Amino acid sequence: MDGNGRWAKQKGLIRAVGHENGTKSVRQTVEAAAELGIENLTLYAFSTENWNRPKLEVDTLMRLLVSSLKKEIKTLHDNNIKLKAIGNLETLPKKVLKELREVIESTKNNNRTTLTLALSYGSRAEILNVVKEISVKVKNNIISAENIDESIINEHLYTRNLPDVDLLIRTSGEQRISNFLLWQIAYAELFFTKVLWPDFTKQHFCDAIIEYQNRERRFGKTSEQIS
Repeated sequence: MDGNGRWAKQKGLIRAVGHENGTKSVRQTVEAAAELGIENLTLYAFSTENWNRPKLEVDTLMRLLVSSLKKEIKTLHDNNIKLKAIGNLETLPKKVLKELREVIESTKNNNRTTLTLALSYGSRAEILNVVKEISVKVKNNIISAENIDESIINEHLYTRNLPDVDLLIRTSGEQRISNFLLWQIAYAELFFTKVLWPDFTKQHFCDAIIEYQNRERRFGKTSEQIS
């Protein structure tokens, strides 16, 4: 979800206003995913690199996160959406983490769509953590090095209970991955749009889904093999 700051700058507003307006696009996208029967939606809400932004902006983002979680819990229940979170969550402010855990607990029995927030998340850190955890288990003879395969790695990722990514959408005209789910997007379709996140609507989301549906996913095979 990219472009909040640029959206605000274009309108002569402070960046915080862009982030606030971005929450409206979150609501529209989450509701659209539920309506379309999409079982899993992951939103890259705050990266490990975002901690390097000015303190005022970081504080604003954390404040918005808490207020949004409180405000949107009814939307989650009304749409039967379960909330989860991935990332180095212990680095979040205590108030944010408390609110997050409360909403996760409150929505745990919802089963229409799982909404996962990537918070204080970085894929390289995630993979590094996997290597360390598996190394310790090999050292302690819990896992043998010969038995390490993709399934073992998947079991140690933050996303262990989620499927691989089918479609990755990035807004605002940027065409890069920015340390997001690097292992999990190996065969994902990529969709880039110049629309800034606060202007991203249900229709834009549906347009991305339609384009995805019209792509041929071969997973290394030929067209003839999958037809």
